[in-house]
Amino acid sequence: MPLGHPAYLKQQVELSLRRLRVDTIDLLQLHRLDPAYTVADQVGALAELREQGKIRHIGLSEVTGGELSEGRLVTPIAAVQNHYNLSARDHEAVLDYSTAAGIAFIPFFPLATGDLAGPGSGLGDVADELGVTSSQVSLAWLLHRAANILPIPGTTSVAHLEENLRAGRLTLTEEYLPRISPFGVRHDGE
Repeated sequence: MPLGHPAYLKQQVELSLRRLRVDTIDLLQLHRLDPAYTVADQVGALAELREQGKIRHIGLSEVTGGELSEGRLVTPIAAVQNHYNLSARDHEAVLDYSTAAGIAFIPFFPLATGDLAGPGSGLGDVADELGVTSSQVSLAWLLHRAANILPIPGTTSVAHLEENLRAGRLTLTEEYLPRISPFGVRHDGE
């Protein structure tokens, strides 16, 4: 359950600064807006801390386009972190909005899984043809989708990290995109 009381948010930032032993948090993501408080009150509390030099940039997580707009009326928003990948594209409009506004979009759970990525799927077939993993193709698709996307897939090993990084060098041609994406071809904010 989100807790968005402005005093509580300020307290949590102060505690984070002490725990991290830093004077400034470079990017503070407000995870889950609390419906009990206005967006302006919650973002406003963080904007006050930014003015004090305790936060450098403010980000929002799991927001709608309307909530992002409301937050931007209070202070600049540097990043949005919403659930987004090949098979979970409910936040297309928020991605398009953030792309147009020059706001970083950090998709959480960025890798497509399940039937979409399995053997015999379009994604799996393209990965086989390219000699890469389905995860690499999923990440490459995200990077192709919009220039402001910054996927951060989790990993537990250096080898897996290196595999994910190689996805950034993978070029997806127009022939592959319809086969990868079960919901049509959308990229570069089109």
